Amino acid sequence: MKKIFFLLTVIAFFSACKKDKYTTAPQISFVDIKPNASRVLLSNERDFAPKLIFKITDAEGDFGTNDPLDSSMIYVKNLLINKLDSFRFPDITGATKKDFSAEVSLNLFNALICRFPGPARPRVDTTYLEFYVRDAKKNKSNVVTSSKPLYIICD
Repeated sequence: MKKIFFLLTVIAFFSACKKDKYTTAPQISFVDIKPNASRVLLSNERDFAPKLIFKITDAEGDFGTNDPLDSSMIYVKNLLINKLDSFRFPDITGATKKDFSAEVSLNLFNALICRFPGPARPRVDTTYLEFYVRDAKKNKSNVVTSSKPLYIICD
């Protein structure tokens, strides 16, 4: 009986020591890339471009304001060509609050680049994305790498 009580006490102790979900620096996690294949075209096919979906938590919720001086950004790096792109947060002023938690969907249309298109067409580049965010107070989140590849089809 004492062993069961001791075991339950240890489990309760480790459960109570769980890391705080909301921190001053934003915390992000990869959810998905949908769809994870895209054809790079010259036409404006923005609506059909892949979307990077990630979860974000933040203690202050200080990003995505309508203020032109808002410096909160999303940074996405294509690991195949080592190119870093930055995107402004969408205006989420109605949702920003303390202990903020949301799922963000970022359109990757402007980040789709073919590496070195050669004579063999179509050519498929396979890449992974590394991304992080900065809030309005320049707090940098953790850096996350997508666990799902993105296939870029070059015509």
